Amino acid sequence: MEKNDYFTSRWGLVLAGLGMAVGTGNLWRFPRIAAQNEGGTFLIPWLIFLFAWSIPLLLAEFSIGRRTRRGPIHAFARVIGERSAWMGGFVVVTSVMIMFYYSVVTGWTLKYVFVAASGTLAEVDSAAYWATYSGSFWQPALFHVVAISIAGLVVARGIVQGIERVNRLLIPALFILLLVAVARTMTLPGAREGFAFLFIPNLSSLTNYRIWLEALTQSAWSTGAGWGLILSYAVYVRDGEDIGKNALMIGIGNNVASVLAAMAIIPAAFALLPTQAAQDAMAAGNVGLTFIWLPQLFNRIPAGQIFLTVFFLALFCAALSSLIAMVELAARALIDAGLSRVSAVRIVVAVAVLLGLPSALSLQVFENQDWVWGLALMISGLLIAIAAIRCGFDSFGTALTAADLKQKWLTDRLCMRVLRYLVPVEFTVMFGWWMYQSVAVYDPEGWWNPVRIYSVGTCLAQWGIALIILMACNRRLGRGAIA
Repeated sequence: MEKNDYFTSRWGLVLAGLGMAVGTGNLWRFPRIAAQNEGGTFLIPWLIFLFAWSIPLLLAEFSIGRRTRRGPIHAFARVIGERSAWMGGFVVVTSVMIMFYYSVVTGWTLKYVFVAASGTLAEVDSAAYWATYSGSFWQPALFHVVAISIAGLVVARGIVQGIERVNRLLIPALFILLLVAVARTMTLPGAREGFAFLFIPNLSSLTNYRIWLEALTQSAWSTGAGWGLILSYAVYVRDGEDIGKNALMIGIGNNVASVLAAMAIIPAAFALLPTQAAQDAMAAGNVGLTFIWLPQLFNRIPAGQIFLTVFFLALFCAALSSLIAMVELAARALIDAGLSRVSAVRIVVAVAVLLGLPSALSLQVFENQDWVWGLALMISGLLIAIAAIRCGFDSFGTALTAADLKQKWLTDRLCMRVLRYLVPVEFTVMFGWWMYQSVAVYDPEGWWNPVRIYSVGTCLAQWGIALIILMACNRRLGRGAIA
């Protein structure tokens, strides 16, 4: 362990945890998915799964990380056995593979902060501009390098002087910017219908299984639960911290950020776009909604340039804070292996620069990697639950109750039963549904083909390669974990 590396306060820890949890999925995916799944109706199962998936996994990560004082690879080896180091390795590989293209996304948001502030998006066709920018050979690559370098500089400074200090700025700024955007949306004539759509549920639609599956998926992807990120932050949590309360605050704070983003976007779409145009915007995908439709939307209101800049600045804050957590996880794995923090960060940034370039230079590669490793996060969450169970169900629960949990409703009985019984069922249903989507909807003819973007075959091929390498190196991965 490094000296003087503990979070200085609960506030610092929670802000870092919110930085990990609140990312682009909150600001560009949640409004789109909520709009496509009947708004207020979607919020009900989404809130249920916060407690039935996300918070129990966050709590498990907190407890495992703090108990072992190691990143996921050594943590798995310690709580289950050295032969299980590959499981922690898969958690790390999944988040690191996401980091490679997430830095590209962070670069996009940084670029668009400058473009929005300059007023360029008010003067050009946003679709044409995005096509030109994303098809450029050097611009996405340049901003990708800048984004991963910024994150690396923060992580290299350590927990207190780097991660905690930066998140004390980024997260309050993010929420303030979102509140500013919501305040502007509330003044738009016709926005009331959008707010009603977002917050008034149609209870009869709760029988639609797709709404429940989309809500579970959003909760699984958005909160950071099961990524191994909070486990890596928990290495630096003081022994006296109430991790149950911290997990609850992070989970709820993440959902608040999502709702604020939806309040800024969905009512504005209702107020400013014809019905069909609003539907087209929400169906355009994350990238299409954010970089093509939103500029068109904000250009329709007075001082739209200012509020478009506010939105992209908020998006950049969210993306950067999550990217910092990913860099820390990757660096933590190397620190556990014996490297210094600075050396570990240098390696992580250098590898990320190189392996992020394919996604920076090709949207097809980006979409493929987002598909493959986004689905792998479900497996990662299941592995975290298995670790919590396999480390000794009774002892794990007892440790949580005695040392951490002061609220009776969040005792070991409830949390551990969710991890033991409900999370595996949720994983099976959610994972099976997405595999079915690939076969029946996304790529029915080439679902088996490993070189197709949205195929089952490409998932199995890439996961298989990762697992073969991890299992072959399992003994080396677990070396020193028990010491």
